[in-house]
Amino acid sequence: MSYTRIWLHCVWGTKNHYPFLAKGKKEIVIQHIVSNAKNKGIYIDTINGHHDHLHCLISLSRDLSISKTMQLIKGESAFWINKNKIVQGVFSWAVDYYAVSVSESQLEKVRNYIVNQERHHKKKTWQEEYDEFISDYFPDLVKG
Repeated sequence: MSYTRIWLHCVWGTKNHYPFLAKGKKEIVIQHIVSNAKNKGIYIDTINGHHDHLHCLISLSRDLSISKTMQLIKGESAFWINKNKIVQGVFSWAVDYYAVSVSESQLEKVRNYIVNQERHHKKKTWQEEYDEFISDYFPDLVKG
């Protein structure tokens, strides 16, 4: 049997950064995502976020690509949110997502970062976080 351990820090937001996940909705959505992921063989180590986005530390399955994993998480959760009328209006995740590999030595740092999203976003907006993320992990995309 083959064994793999590939850690990913994934981030995705709501369409147009609308704060659908405010007022206790985030916890309901996270609980569902974790349950659904487990049923699909996706191991979520840590998940949290803010009113308009989520961060997730995932151990990538050897049977699923990054894009398939994100499709299973985002697509199914959006369907479930709308079917169960968890939020007012039509819910949608933004099309894009970000995923970067995480070394074993950095797992605790990433876990802490994800767990402390509420405190983090008292200091930084989504846009500031996005700009920092792109600068740190995708410097070739930063125009100077």
